[in-house]
Amino acid sequence: MKTRIITINLQQPRKADIKEAADILKEGGLVIIPTDTVYGIAANSANKETIERLSEIKKRPKDKPFSLHLALKEDVRKYAVDILPAAYRLMDSFWPGPLTLVLKARNNGKVGIRIPDDKIALAIIREADVPVVCPSANLSGKDAPRTAREALRDLEGLVELVVDAGQTLLGKESTVVDASALPVKVLREGVITKEEIEEIAYKKTVLFVCTGNSCRSVMAKALLEQKLKQNGRRNLEVLSAGIMVSSGLGATETTKELLKQQGLDISGHRSQKINESLVRKSDIILVMEKLHEEELLKLVPEAANKVFLIKEFAKIKDNNLHIVDPIGKPMDFYAQTFAVIKEAIERIAGII
Repeated sequence: MKTRIITINLQQPRKADIKEAADILKEGGLVIIPTDTVYGIAANSANKETIERLSEIKKRPKDKPFSLHLALKEDVRKYAVDILPAAYRLMDSFWPGPLTLVLKARNNGKVGIRIPDDKIALAIIREADVPVVCPSANLSGKDAPRTAREALRDLEGLVELVVDAGQTLLGKESTVVDASALPVKVLREGVITKEEIEEIAYKKTVLFVCTGNSCRSVMAKALLEQKLKQNGRRNLEVLSAGIMVSSGLGATETTKELLKQQGLDISGHRSQKINESLVRKSDIILVMEKLHEEELLKLVPEAANKVFLIKEFAKIKDNNLHIVDPIGKPMDFYAQTFAVIKEAIERIAGII
């Protein structure tokens, strides 16, 4: 078999070239493609014969699976289940990029997944619309190739197509992290260091949610961050969001004034609407009213075990566990709301 070579323009790839590579993958062929790390051998993992052929070429044990390469973060849940907040934080920090995450698979085993930061690779994966694996394009024991020419030294005639897009950006293999359980484990240190992985994975994320993300959740976030700083705590990330909000708005003037009295400047705050990604990457979600919890669980039903009313989590004994929205109310009402949230934060800082 003669291996066909396509030289592709990285900035303006021809659609016909992308389609040719994708069609070969759909039909069960093997295609060497660039990624951000090294060149890889792309294959359709749904085709058993193709995967057997790939294993033979790579001299890889047939019981050792290849990692999936995806184009969209949303597709992860097609292949993985029970994904931990730590895994979502790693995705947010390093995808697309040189990180392979090992997660719990839908077949009760484990699956490695990554999203490469490479325009050509992503275009081919999207166009193929099949589950693509892409191990490095080298024989076992040899260095992973950074150019198409290096890949062809040992693989000429063993694959149908090579997509040559010049030298890869990084030239080193991805870091592989088992994030299927805690603590996460670095299985192979590549471009991303173990220290960088642990800094993200071992943090916990606390998310405060209110309605407009302009007062209550802003107060809670600022006060908790202040308390954590006073206590020398660096292992917590604190976020805030609203269920009904136009993103990019500032905090209310009264909220700014109340926090200024505590030595806090929140002039840089910009509102954001709650979304699925925020919910999934958070370890603890603290809401002001039951309505907020209901809206969150519409987005991510499986988040039920980590969503709490802020008063409930702080163990404040009160017949009314809701913290009412002060928007449109006078300063003394705002001040009362602020006092309740401040008491809750004092307690929460000692719990988390």
